[in-house]
Amino acid sequence: MTKHLFITGANRGLGLTMVKQYLDSGWIVTACCREPEQADELTSLLEKHESLSVFQLDVTNYQELQQLAASLQGEPIDLLINNAGYYGPKDSSLGDIDVEEWRKVFEINAIAPLKILEAFRANLKLATSSTLAILSSKMGSMADNSSGGTYIYRSSKAAVNSVVKSLSVDLTEDNIAVVALHPGWVRTQMGGINGLIDTHESVTGLKRVLDKLDMSQTGLFLDYRGQEIPW
Repeated sequence: MTKHLFITGANRGLGLTMVKQYLDSGWIVTACCREPEQADELTSLLEKHESLSVFQLDVTNYQELQQLAASLQGEPIDLLINNAGYYGPKDSSLGDIDVEEWRKVFEINAIAPLKILEAFRANLKLATSSTLAILSSKMGSMADNSSGGTYIYRSSKAAVNSVVKSLSVDLTEDNIAVVALHPGWVRTQMGGINGLIDTHESVTGLKRVLDKLDMSQTGLFLDYRGQEIPW
């Protein structure tokens, strides 16, 4: 049976590359982004791939999220990738933290992934075995933090790591594997031009990790090479 990927933040960078690689692997792909009308590269794929659907979704608009979930009711989802994320102001430092931006980053990076799982849990349960993958960052690792700073982004990713760990316990009864993934330092709009790898290398690695994932690895924090990262 053809497998089904649901992914957020699919308009560019890692998300767009994931869409392309899973389509090339024969998957059905449901791709979401805030403004599909401006996602030319993503929507151009619709002409070549009948298995691709593109939907508008602001991950913090929970009414819109529920409406989308209702439209997909009864459709199994084998893999749900929470890729949408927001870095926030890169020039914020101790003594100059924008609290409103902190709230925005926290909602997108830590709250929305849980709300998305709640909306599509039934779809994941319909698959024979399914996976919830949440794009995190090594910057969310407290054990690995030796440089300090970056309070807004770090705290949001540390928070979503905690969400992942709890979900891995709560969803075991549903046979849903849950993982946090570090894509590496990637050359994207968020990662910047100095990133060490490109999106193709990162996504190829992440896909390899996800293809091999099973319930024995639920609750882990893994990088794109499959190496475990300390919380």
